[in-house]
Amino acid sequence: MQPVINLLVANPLLLLFIVAAIGYPLGRIKIGGFSLGISAVLFVGLAIGSLDAKLALPDFVYLLGLVLFVYTIGLSSAPGFFAALKRRGLRDNLFVASMLVAAGAVTFVASQLFNLNGRLTAGLYAGSLTNTPALAGVIESLKNSLGDAATKKMLSEPTVAYSVAYPMGVIAMLLAVHFGARLFKIDYKAEAKAGGSGDPITHRSVRITRVEDARVGDLAQKYDRRVLFGRLKHSGAMLIPDVETRLHRGDVVSIIGADDDVTAVIAELGEPADEALELERSDLDFRRVFVSDSRIAGQRVGNLHLPQLYGAIITRVRRGDVDLLPNGDTVLELGDRVRVLCPRENMTAISKFFGDSYKAVSEVDIMTLGVGIAVGLLLGSIPLPLPGGTTFKLGSAAGPLIVSLILGALGRTGPILWQLPYSANLTLRQFGLTIFLAGIGTKAGFGFASSVGGGTGLYLFAAGTVITAGAAIITLWVGYRLLKIPYATLTGMLAALQTQPAVLAFANEKAGNEMPNVGYATVYPVAMIIKIIIAQVLLAAITK
Repeated sequence: MQPVINLLVANPLLLLFIVAAIGYPLGRIKIGGFSLGISAVLFVGLAIGSLDAKLALPDFVYLLGLVLFVYTIGLSSAPGFFAALKRRGLRDNLFVASMLVAAGAVTFVASQLFNLNGRLTAGLYAGSLTNTPALAGVIESLKNSLGDAATKKMLSEPTVAYSVAYPMGVIAMLLAVHFGARLFKIDYKAEAKAGGSGDPITHRSVRITRVEDARVGDLAQKYDRRVLFGRLKHSGAMLIPDVETRLHRGDVVSIIGADDDVTAVIAELGEPADEALELERSDLDFRRVFVSDSRIAGQRVGNLHLPQLYGAIITRVRRGDVDLLPNGDTVLELGDRVRVLCPRENMTAISKFFGDSYKAVSEVDIMTLGVGIAVGLLLGSIPLPLPGGTTFKLGSAAGPLIVSLILGALGRTGPILWQLPYSANLTLRQFGLTIFLAGIGTKAGFGFASSVGGGTGLYLFAAGTVITAGAAIITLWVGYRLLKIPYATLTGMLAALQTQPAVLAFANEKAGNEMPNVGYATVYPVAMIIKIIIAQVLLAAITK
């Protein structure tokens, strides 16, 4: 065994990819409907790291992974984040803040029960809520306050407590998300549909019998953009309607939208048409094309003036695996596939207009990625004052996340496009999360294994489990039952309360949609700051 350990110690990259290669397939194994998903990489890292103190990947590995993960999450979640912030942001952030304060109170009680000093207590809080910046803030505060009088043991105590509490800080949260869904009988697809993000797009034809000389633009405004008017058959001719087109009795028009909305609109306009509006593709044509031209990405559909330039309309936008119903305010992103309906002779020009290059949407603009992350890291490194003369920093997670949310909402600044292609974003996100989990797992493994066997270690482990499990159970119950937060969104908020990418990844796999990401981004910055503050309050409050 020792030769193998020596080989891995001498080759950190080999260690990294062995942890990833073992953990990823293990996460796919289901037992009783439960699987760890990509979080299994963390536990493989813990297992391998427990073998030897030297089997720990450099800090650079998990920091790089963390930065890539939170930055890509912020870019993709920005629109949903700001929409959620306007609707319920204050309530959600106050809710998470209250849960973190309650966890701090439980940690203080545990310190009194088990006779823990302030250093162990602060580390216990940071580990139970898996917050590395809070731990770093505690150690920095010790150095600043004690100076040369700080012994090696004093500086190591917060890290020991953190390492003992950290694994259950992840495991308890994963179990809470899984069994909470079973307890509340969660239907993730129904939640997504109720939130307007899961309705499948359909189209049906209606024969106009109940309105006469109705302007398409007026009808679109009446139905609040819930449907889109596609092909129109008028007096035997097939047309593409625009906002000025008028519908008359006897016309047959294609209605596109969610099934319930299409049914309701058909009932108001006329009756279902027996004939389907099949295209005579000698005149009109439709095609899905990739948005790969950076000049088009970040633009609103209404600003492209497609009806005026090409006599064309966009009837669907496919982003990832989801079809979206476009309107004039829909912002296109790199990697979107738009279904365009237009005169046949304009189809080549339309394809060129959007770019329609699969290769282009697989590439990453390293300049914008580098600038965005660099600004985020600079923001995270700025010391911010706290009462009592101490300071804290947003760190390598909150800084890039805040910047990416801003850039993701802007979309573009003049000629600079901040977005990443959808597929490239997912790839970087997955890669970042994998190396983060491998890095933090190997780093915490040996400290956990060596500390949990002792008396104080057992007390720390037990207290950390109670703190984490209690925070998870109360957050899920109060959020779902009392505040009526959709469970998928709530699991993202729970991951943010824990500032734990592994929990978010697990929640995303269970939900199968972007709702956890929105919940995560909505409260993450506040959760990060509050945990840094509470950890230092605990350090200062317990003087023994």
